[in-house]
Amino acid sequence: MRYGFIDRLAAEFPSQIIVDATEVCNLSCFHCPHPTFKKSKHYAGRHLDVELHRKMVDEVREDGGGHTQYIRYTSNGEPLVHPNIYDLLDDAVRRSGVFVTLTTNGTILDEARVTRMLAMGLHMVDVSIDAATAETYAAVRIGGKLEVTRRNVLRLIELRDQATAVTKIVVSFVEQPRNQHEAADFEAFWTAHGADRVVIRRLHSAAGGVARIAEVMRAKQPQEVRYPCLYPWERILLNARGELCFCPQDWEHGSVLADYRTSSIREVWQGNAYQALREAHLRNNFRDHEFCGQCPDWRQTRWPGEGRSYADLVAEFQPK
Repeated sequence: MRYGFIDRLAAEFPSQIIVDATEVCNLSCFHCPHPTFKKSKHYAGRHLDVELHRKMVDEVREDGGGHTQYIRYTSNGEPLVHPNIYDLLDDAVRRSGVFVTLTTNGTILDEARVTRMLAMGLHMVDVSIDAATAETYAAVRIGGKLEVTRRNVLRLIELRDQATAVTKIVVSFVEQPRNQHEAADFEAFWTAHGADRVVIRRLHSAAGGVARIAEVMRAKQPQEVRYPCLYPWERILLNARGELCFCPQDWEHGSVLADYRTSSIREVWQGNAYQALREAHLRNNFRDHEFCGQCPDWRQTRWPGEGRSYADLVAEFQPK
């Protein structure tokens, strides 16, 4: 396998822009570091500044053409709690020139919110549900109710179909010991009820942020067989603090590259810090990159041609 800027991966500009719109979340999911993160020194309930977001959209429009596959709103909080999220999404859809996706837990995805998203032409909504029964949902997505989320998503599908809107609807399921017995039923239900895709995701440790998961993963991964993580060649993240980071699973700000207020995506992507990080991954030498060195999630990334990835799913939805 050859690693580096291959296929959809571009040295000029990242193929994926991940936007961490807020640190705030309304759930405490079992497999997520957010409950611990919320109690840490790193958390302050921040929301991404609207002007910084506009700067990002400008950059993607000007420099991302032919390179950037999509902008994805996801990461360390629930995007829909950002007070200006619909303005952010609308701006990205109208001006970026690329595919725009939203990942949400769906708990507050009521009809008014759905109507706004469909009207703006949001390209894709990905709802993380992770359960087929109320009991399992309560155990995995702590603080939520399956009946509410399911009703919201079914209504989203119904309104999308009525409006013949462009929005693609994906539902997802992070497979783990608490829910793995329901994966087949989950997929069957949502396939039958109009979801465009059902995604069964592999469990990861959030770059070591969930210690109990990381320990199991490290035990299965001898260091000598490690291959490079895809992320340094694929994506960059704009977090709620206004920083550019190389890892969307970073909960302790260990992957911060620059303050976006005084830098640009293009210069950081092509800069020395990213080049050194990529070299560390190619050489499997993380002496100067402790954050990556301790992370067991590298095996969960799939390089182009190695198997189906989220980028492949998005590519299927884009106009040919």
